[in-house]
Amino acid sequence: MAEDSGTGRSRPPRVLLYSSQGCARCRSAKAFFEARGIAYSELDVGRSAKARKALERLGARAVPTILVGDQRLDGFSERAFMALYQRQSRR
Repeated sequence: MAEDSGTGRSRPPRVLLYSSQGCARCRSAKAFFEARGIAYSELDVGRSAKARKALERLGARAVPTILVGDQRLDGFSERAFMALYQRQSRR
Protein backbone atom coordinates (compact mmCIF):
# COMPACT_ATOMS: atom_id res chain seq x y z
CA MET A 1 0.00 0.00 0.00
CA ALA A 2 1.05 3.55 -0.49
CA GLU A 3 2.27 5.24 2.65
CA ASP A 4 0.43 8.23 4.08
CA SER A 5 3.20 10.75 4.64
CA GLY A 6 1.28 12.41 7.47
CA THR A 7 0.82 9.32 9.62
CA GLY A 8 3.33 6.79 8.29
CA ARG A 9 0.45 4.31 7.83
CA SER A 10 -0.35 2.46 4.65
CA ARG A 11 -3.43 3.44 2.69
CA PRO A 12 -5.27 1.51 -0.02
CA PRO A 13 -4.97 2.50 -3.67
CA ARG A 14 -7.47 4.97 -5.09
CA VAL A 15 -10.35 3.33 -6.95
CA LEU A 16 -12.24 5.29 -9.60
CA LEU A 17 -15.24 3.76 -11.35
CA TYR A 18 -16.51 5.10 -14.67
CA SER A 19 -20.12 3.95 -14.92
CA SER A 20 -23.54 4.62 -16.36
CA GLN A 21 -26.97 4.28 -14.82
CA GLY A 22 -28.20 1.31 -16.87
CA CYS A 23 -25.00 -0.73 -16.60
CA ALA A 24 -25.49 -4.06 -14.79
CA ARG A 25 -21.73 -4.71 -14.47
CA CYS A 26 -21.33 -1.24 -12.95
CA ARG A 27 -23.94 -2.10 -10.32
CA SER A 28 -22.12 -5.37 -9.63
CA ALA A 29 -18.82 -3.53 -9.16
CA LYS A 30 -20.39 -1.00 -6.77
CA ALA A 31 -22.06 -3.75 -4.74
CA PHE A 32 -18.76 -5.64 -4.56
CA PHE A 33 -16.86 -2.55 -3.37
CA GLU A 34 -19.50 -1.67 -0.79
CA ALA A 35 -19.74 -5.23 0.57
CA ARG A 36 -15.98 -5.27 1.13
CA GLY A 37 -15.61 -1.73 2.42
CA ILE A 38 -13.51 -0.64 -0.58
CA ALA A 39 -13.66 3.13 -0.91
CA TYR A 40 -14.25 4.35 -4.45
CA SER A 41 -15.24 7.41 -6.44
CA GLU A 42 -17.72 7.18 -9.28
CA LEU A 43 -18.05 9.17 -12.49
CA ASP A 44 -21.30 8.61 -14.43
CA VAL A 45 -20.55 9.03 -18.13
CA GLY A 46 -24.26 9.11 -18.95
CA ARG A 47 -24.85 12.18 -16.81
CA SER A 48 -21.57 14.06 -17.13
CA ALA A 49 -19.92 15.25 -20.33
CA LYS A 50 -16.75 15.85 -18.32
CA ALA A 51 -16.72 12.19 -17.16
CA ARG A 52 -17.39 11.01 -20.73
CA LYS A 53 -14.45 13.04 -22.05
CA ALA A 54 -12.17 11.76 -19.29
CA LEU A 55 -13.11 8.18 -20.21
CA GLU A 56 -12.36 8.91 -23.87
CA ARG A 57 -8.95 10.36 -22.94
CA LEU A 58 -8.14 7.04 -21.28
CA GLY A 59 -8.83 5.30 -24.58
CA ALA A 60 -11.66 3.30 -23.00
CA ARG A 61 -14.80 2.67 -25.00
CA ALA A 62 -17.22 1.17 -22.50
CA VAL A 63 -18.23 1.01 -18.87
CA PRO A 64 -17.41 -0.13 -16.37
CA THR A 65 -13.86 1.10 -16.58
CA ILE A 66 -12.07 1.03 -13.25
CA LEU A 67 -8.85 2.79 -12.31
CA VAL A 68 -6.98 1.27 -9.40
CA GLY A 69 -4.09 3.55 -8.60
CA ASP A 70 -2.52 4.12 -12.01
CA GLN A 71 -3.76 0.87 -13.57
CA ARG A 72 -6.91 0.36 -15.65
CA LEU A 73 -9.39 -2.50 -15.65
CA ASP A 74 -11.90 -2.66 -18.52
CA GLY A 75 -15.09 -4.40 -17.47
CA PHE A 76 -15.51 -6.01 -14.09
CA SER A 77 -14.77 -9.37 -12.58
CA GLU A 78 -14.16 -9.89 -8.88
CA ARG A 79 -11.03 -11.93 -9.53
CA ALA A 80 -9.44 -9.44 -11.95
CA PHE A 81 -10.27 -6.49 -9.71
CA MET A 82 -8.87 -8.11 -6.55
CA ALA A 83 -5.67 -9.14 -8.34
CA LEU A 84 -5.15 -5.56 -9.52
CA TYR A 85 -6.16 -4.06 -6.16
CA GLN A 86 -3.74 -6.30 -4.27
CA ARG A 87 -0.87 -5.54 -6.69
CA GLN A 88 -1.49 -1.82 -6.32
CA SER A 89 -1.70 -2.19 -2.52
CA ARG A 90 1.83 -3.59 -2.40
CA ARG A 91 3.35 -0.56 -4.14
